[in-house]
Amino acid sequence: MQASGKNAGLGLALVSAVAFGGSGVAAKPLIEAGLDPLHMVWLRVAGAALVLSPLAWRHRDLVFRKPLLLAGFGLVAVAGVQAFYFASLSRIPVGVALLLEYLGPALLLGWIRFVQRKPVTRAAATGAAVAVVGLACVVEIWSGLSLDPLGVLLGLAAACCQAFYFVFADQGADGEDVPDPLGVIAYGMLVGALVMTVIARPWRIDWQVLGGPARMGALTVPALLLLGWVVLVATVFAYLTGVVSVRRLSPQVAGVVACLEAVVATVFAWVLLNEHLSTPQIVGGALVLGGAFIAQSSRQTPPGAGDPAAPALDRETTTA
Repeated sequence: MQASGKNAGLGLALVSAVAFGGSGVAAKPLIEAGLDPLHMVWLRVAGAALVLSPLAWRHRDLVFRKPLLLAGFGLVAVAGVQAFYFASLSRIPVGVALLLEYLGPALLLGWIRFVQRKPVTRAAATGAAVAVVGLACVVEIWSGLSLDPLGVLLGLAAACCQAFYFVFADQGADGEDVPDPLGVIAYGMLVGALVMTVIARPWRIDWQVLGGPARMGALTVPALLLLGWVVLVATVFAYLTGVVSVRRLSPQVAGVVACLEAVVATVFAWVLLNEHLSTPQIVGGALVLGGAFIAQSSRQTPPGAGDPAAPALDRETTTA
């Protein structure tokens, strides 16, 4: 892979992490104003599906070319992550649930190594381990050590869904019939919205909340403006840049860089919601950054390379 292509992929992964990380700081004021969390998720996914519907029509051939990919992306990478994460939140502390969800990159490495039987670089594995330790500090896992077993299982389910987000995002990227990421995301949102409609029951939404103001720290912000941010930036833009970054990097590297989302969310909450940022969280954020830096320096070994001492090639060079 040329350096410019890898740098562009890394930049997109960082932008995606920032965009995803901004979802919580915009959604929390709406939830505190009286919006049910599951209704917030439905508005997020359904709004994104509505925005992307012209792209779904433009890429309607994907329904026949890649039906399983579209269904899997919508069910797992969109609805699955959201539903399992919020279900785990109802039983275990927020920080622990967030940490469990972000075990996804580590699970992804296991999937690549033991299921797909592809090599996992030492840098990616080390970066993931460092990032997980950093995440434990960011969410201050020691503050919620009395855990509900079902809540833990639900959190791990969210992690599995997050891992498969990167797997689905990379599907077909190296073949001749490469699905357009815009179409994949558009149909993924449509499928996710249908699934979340059954789970969230949006006909019970208190629509008056969206017509009024919401408190964001010391500021009073129109609720619709916050919803627009969640839909357009933290969902549509975040998914688009995230999927493209996976294809420019690799699932294992992009997955570790995505851990920065939790750090970004914590910093946003500190700046905009006046939430306290402790010393362990600052140290944890530095560890996550270090883990992402280590992971992005990795290079993949060409398939079939039996000599571990042989020079490793970049992904694009290998598959060209």
